[in-house]
Amino acid sequence: MYNRKLVLADGTVFRATAFGDTKSVVAEVVFNTGMTGYQEILSDPSYFGQMVVMTYPLIGNYGINDQDFESFAPAASALIVKEYNEAPSNWRSRKTLDEFLKSKEIPGLCNVDTRALTIKIREHGSVKAIIVEDTVSDADALKMLEATPDLKRHVEHVSTRFTYSSLGGKKRIVLVDFGVKNNIMRELSARGCEINVVPFNTTAEQIMDLNPDGVILSNGPGDPKDVVEALPMIREIQEKFPLFGICLGHQLFALANGADTTKMKFGHHGCNHPVKDLLTNKVHITSQNHGYEVNQDSISKTDLEVTHLALNDNTVEGLRHKKFNAFTVQYHPEAGPGPDDATYLFDRFMENIG
Repeated sequence: MYNRKLVLADGTVFRATAFGDTKSVVAEVVFNTGMTGYQEILSDPSYFGQMVVMTYPLIGNYGINDQDFESFAPAASALIVKEYNEAPSNWRSRKTLDEFLKSKEIPGLCNVDTRALTIKIREHGSVKAIIVEDTVSDADALKMLEATPDLKRHVEHVSTRFTYSSLGGKKRIVLVDFGVKNNIMRELSARGCEINVVPFNTTAEQIMDLNPDGVILSNGPGDPKDVVEALPMIREIQEKFPLFGICLGHQLFALANGADTTKMKFGHHGCNHPVKDLLTNKVHITSQNHGYEVNQDSISKTDLEVTHLALNDNTVEGLRHKKFNAFTVQYHPEAGPGPDDATYLFDRFMENIG
């Protein structure tokens, strides 16, 4: 039954059965609490360099369709589940999850005690791990794991290499791609925007040459402090155009304005996180995927103010600039997967543009 194993950096071993691709892989392990949405999760560029543990026990039951991808190329390193359903039932399904993972060379593990693995991550934090064949000794697997360097500068692996645009619209938006999700572009298109997607290292001068009505800083993977080249651009652009930052874009906005970011113990990954909008006093259920946060104590000496708070742990979930027409959120207002409570933020951005 078991033919693979997951070996954590602390020596803990979880025996498993392979589906999808059967290659060995090293990555950070995180858990996602969503009951659905594995297709969007696998194709979310923010999961680059991470193995995703699904806490919901049955995965694969609605297969893979052609409509719900969040990027052209899947970004997650592996998918780990309790039970894999190899006979999906859904009218949109075009292939099984196993077939999809094989076609994209992504390993899958099933028959894993995902409850025990999730509890371990919650207690000790996200951890580096390796997937190997069951015949590899635990000691050899640990040696392979220790010999694999940590990934750096994740954004470079998922950002576009060239600028591309949608058809013309009423407002021209420059979308800086740190690992953008398709649903952000869908929300902008639904509001009649022309979208110009530019690489993560695009300068302020290059953005101004596109003559935008507003600028969005997208989501993306990894440590925001690895993307220092974006900070001068943000400082200049926020003075000239309405700006909206999402997830990694939120963190980079904070860094550009003198605040600090820190790595979280196990991050926020799921589509059921309550967030309070301090401007409206309303609570929204949000989709989240981030392993870093803006340090709340670091905000007091900046021109930023907190606009949203996570109700589970009181972490910063939104900011706005006191002088400029710029605001950000840590979560995903475009959802995909998850609730659409927060899509109003795209309307707020359009109102800021005028």
